[in-house]
Amino acid sequence: MSLVNRVALAIFVLDQLSKYLVVHVMRLDQRQEVGVFPPFLNFRMAWNQGINFGLFQSGADVMRWILIGVALVIAAWVWLWVRRERHQPRVLVSAGLLIGGALGNVIDRLIYGAVADFLNMSMPGIDNPYSFNVADVAIFAGALGLVFYTGRPAKAA
Repeated sequence: MSLVNRVALAIFVLDQLSKYLVVHVMRLDQRQEVGVFPPFLNFRMAWNQGINFGLFQSGADVMRWILIGVALVIAAWVWLWVRRERHQPRVLVSAGLLIGGALGNVIDRLIYGAVADFLNMSMPGIDNPYSFNVADVAIFAGALGLVFYTGRPAKAA
């Protein structure tokens, strides 16, 4: 199994396992909030029908399917792109992070109709209203890595 696939699988499993534990075992969907290390880290349930920070959120089911399609197209494109030519390992890891995170959020949209966000980080005196999940962190880190690490030739083996 390639490095991209291993990283994507690890992120996907970690993301889905964390969401299962939070939603089905901790029942955060019913409890809404649990202070883990307040105010710095809390579990705060949010069902995100849009993209980051709720952008493009819509009650219309068509938006759900559009976002699923966009995520699958991007994940497939990145996967095919990194397979076409030789890349540095950090590019492959970045691609795996993005792909695994995107697929994790796709599964949420298929199962729940929205993405399960639950990680909330705030500071004393500042209450951050937004929540995120493991997949979101992976997507952000992967996209950032692809921006910073692509365009540089891979070293010969």
